Amino acid sequence: HSKKRGNGMKKLSVFKISLTIMFVACLFMMIPSSYAAKTLKIGIVDSYSGPPTTYTNDVRDAFKMEVAQLNASGGILGRQIEVLTRDSKFKVDLGLSAAKELIYRENVDILMGTINSALALAVSNMCKKEKVPFFVTFSKSAKITGAQGHRYVFSITENTALAGKAAAVGLAKKPYKKYWIAGDDYEYGHAIADGVWDNLQKMKPDVELLGQSWWKVGEPDFTPYITAILSAKPDAVIVATGGRDCVPFLKAAQATGFNERVPFFMHTATELSTLKPLGLQGPEGVIGTSNYFFYYPETAANKLFVKNFEAVYNRKPAVGAVYGYLAARYIFGAYQKAGVIDTEKFIDNVEGMWVDSPVGKVTMRAYDHQAMLPMFMGVTQKAAGYDFLIAKDIVTILGDEVMPAIEEIKKARMK
Repeated sequence: HSKKRGNGMKKLSVFKISLTIMFVACLFMMIPSSYAAKTLKIGIVDSYSGPPTTYTNDVRDAFKMEVAQLNASGGILGRQIEVLTRDSKFKVDLGLSAAKELIYRENVDILMGTINSALALAVSNMCKKEKVPFFVTFSKSAKITGAQGHRYVFSITENTALAGKAAAVGLAKKPYKKYWIAGDDYEYGHAIADGVWDNLQKMKPDVELLGQSWWKVGEPDFTPYITAILSAKPDAVIVATGGRDCVPFLKAAQATGFNERVPFFMHTATELSTLKPLGLQGPEGVIGTSNYFFYYPETAANKLFVKNFEAVYNRKPAVGAVYGYLAARYIFGAYQKAGVIDTEKFIDNVEGMWVDSPVGKVTMRAYDHQAMLPMFMGVTQKAAGYDFLIAKDIVTILGDEVMPAIEEIKKARMK
């Protein structure tokens, strides 16, 4: 009997221990997340599949490089920083679902992304309702901080209004009068085309638009469009392609000799992310604009940034890397200034904030939350020492020269 009692006591002890463990586990589950929080959560939704990755990977990687340095030195306000990434596959529905998951399930403190302008506007609208700060890192639609701007959205990249005005400044100095517009039939394509053309008309009233061509995003064959454009015999073409079609279109331009038969402008055509995948087969003579080149400006700050990025990723930084760097500097700098993890105090500190960067001092304009970045216009050319084309004859257009007036932003938001 004593043996049976001994076995019974052991079973009872095991049962009590199990019950105790379950009780303690339940207690932990009942603790509010605010007490359990040990990290500052940053969610990034962007396209990490297909052609757009030539732009988006650098944003993520530069941001993570800054995060790693901060975490190694203790994090922010006693918290380590956690970065959660989600792939939108350049689709609005998938990206919006991912953003919802990051906000409602992961409870991120900040949301970042995305290269798709239509998705950025949808996510921005949701963040406005949920009061989650959203840092737009590559989408170019002027509506993001213009007509649909609000307290919880910030743009780290230049937008179509800024790029359009900068392009118009350059094109107005050219002898071209008869233009054709062609591009991706979605938010960004139309926005960048309108930005360039509207400003060009103001600067050079005698320009004429012969016609327009619009193709679906991801168009597999540009040849019929190129043939139609050439038959119209324009003096120059404004090509309004988004992140997915920049590289494919330039391949088609080279294959058809389009660039040799008519001058054309394409925003980001001179950018490393666009030119590197093409190697020495990229088309020469294309006019393009970008916020950054790893070889320009030739300043100590830029050289150090290139050195640090190369040491971590074994490649040169493209423009996306500057966007990722700036996002980190604004976000973590604002939290440090606020001295507390508080959304409203955080936003107050981002407004009007300036940070040093590889392209110089960049200010986040307080009224519309638009970063005031410089623009560099150049022409694609081969150069000794590079196995891809680079920009030559670079002209710098300062951010405050192309920023829309605050009154323009106010009027756009009242419509």
